[in-house]
Amino acid sequence: MALNDNLSNALSHIMNCEKVGKKTVNVACSKVITQVLTLLKQHGYVKEFKVEEHGPKQYTTVTLLGQINKCNVIKPRFPVKKDGFVKYEKRYLPAFDIGFLIVSTPKGLMTHHDAKKKNLGGRLVAYVY
Repeated sequence: MALNDNLSNALSHIMNCEKVGKKTVNVACSKVITQVLTLLKQHGYVKEFKVEEHGPKQYTTVTLLGQINKCNVIKPRFPVKKDGFVKYEKRYLPAFDIGFLIVSTPKGLMTHHDAKKKNLGGRLVAYVY
């Protein structure tokens, strides 16, 4: 059964495999999923990922490290101004400086920490800790 939100499906599948202790997981491939996985890799939540072709479809194989406690998409995609991240940090993250929000900005997907440094606002996409 396929649902409409590929990013939500991918993060849910990663979270479920993380909970049961699997080392690798296959998720659907898209530009947004690849960008989110790049952020997760940069911050040490996943070891690596690579795009593989299985027939006509592409999948991303993600190697897990066991570092993710929770990851999920944020629906609806709330708009956030450059100085409005604190409200959402309190809502979605467990404590100060633990995890990050993923924000879609005019400069691309980035963490809320980078968006604050670059003085950018955007729309919330997901959170990880």
